[in-house]
Amino acid sequence: MNEAPDMTDVAFGLRGELVPAGYAFALWDEVARCLPWLEADEFAGIVPLRAAASGGNMLLPRRAKLVLRLRSQFAQRARSLTGRELDVGGSMLRVGEAEERSLKPYPTLHAQLVESASEEGAFLAGMAARLQEMEVACKLVCGKRLAVAGEKQQVAGYSLVLHDLKPEGSLQVQRMGLGGSRRFGCGIFVPYKTIVT
Repeated sequence: MNEAPDMTDVAFGLRGELVPAGYAFALWDEVARCLPWLEADEFAGIVPLRAAASGGNMLLPRRAKLVLRLRSQFAQRARSLTGRELDVGGSMLRVGEAEERSLKPYPTLHAQLVESASEEGAFLAGMAARLQEMEVACKLVCGKRLAVAGEKQQVAGYSLVLHDLKPEGSLQVQRMGLGGSRRFGCGIFVPYKTIVT
């Protein structure tokens, strides 16, 4: 499938101190509990939280954001998450006001983790082939192998930077993502402003 629906980011204020290091699974469960219609949408995902590692936890900054990447037609519906409390692995988070952010065509994008069971060479070859299918031309820079583990499941893969993207290719990658487990933050691309070439 090479066509993705029109997508947008809905960013909510987030109040809380920390989340467990493997928070992605519990966070999705809580968001889907509040917005059950998300479960049926293959394109819906949660952008990884910007947080600093501290022991087995991740410390949230004062201006933390919970960002959902959704079909644009669902953005208004998602606002009902405002004011809800989320129990993420025993950490209580309160969801604040929502702000819609349209996707913009940045020339360099980064995904914290693209799911893959392959070795690095096979992973890069697979990503290059997928991008070609999507008619997206760019250069790829693979980062280190990573794993995110929750209480009952885990996902593993690589961080990935795409650069020299043309505007339409950049938007296509942000709409469609790469790899699986999008709901857990995998394969979701965001702007990456510093890269040495």
